[in-house]
This record gives sequence, structure tokens and C-alpha cells, in this order.
Amino acid sequence: MSEATDIVLKKPLDKMTAKELRELCISKIPQITGASGMDKEALVVAVREALGFSTDENHKGPSPYKEQIWALKRQVRELRAEKDQLPSTQRRDRDQLRRKINFLKKRTRRLAAAA
Repeated sequence: MSEATDIVLKKPLDKMTAKELRELCISKIPQITGASGMDKEALVVAVREALGFSTDENHKGPSPYKEQIWALKRQVRELRAEKDQLPSTQRRDRDQLRRKINFLKKRTRRLAAAA
């Protein structure tokens, strides 16, 4: 595959401005030519094709946040193991870990929904 598939997006392509999309094309996806003259819709289509995302609206393709979601889920597993290690007498510490786990789970859901 090309180097374009290694690009990590900070937000979904549809949410990016035309200026942000142009900067992305110019700096990280050199195979897209004429980006400075394209409108937003054309830029989104060109970036999706260059990154290998499906252009079909019903099928969104691979999530650009997949690595971030996996890292968060890894953290959740580690925190759950740490929470299970604590004795039930340390209720305060267990509650803090529970809150951290819930927060991380919410972040993974938000990232998955944004993709």
C-alpha cells in the first residue's frame, strides 16, 4: 500500500473545512493534484479515494480512528485488571478506576461514531 494509508486524521473528513482538507492534501497526500482549486466535496472524494475509503455513503470503510480506539481499549483492559487486583475494602480506589474506565469507554464510542 501507499504511505497515504498511514495518515491519522484528527476528525472526520466531512467535518474538516476546505482549508484543512487542502493542507492535508498538499502536505501528506502528494498524489492528489490540483487540490488548491477543488471545492470541499471534491476534496473529500479525492482524499477518500487516496486513502482507500469507500465512497459509498452507506459503507464508511475503515475508521480513521482505529488505532486510537484500540489504544483506549487497551487502557481499559489494563485498568480493569488493576481494579480486579484491588481488595474490596479499597472502595475509593476502585471507584476512581471505575470512573476512568467509564470515561475511556465513552471516548471510544465518540470516536467510533465520528468515523
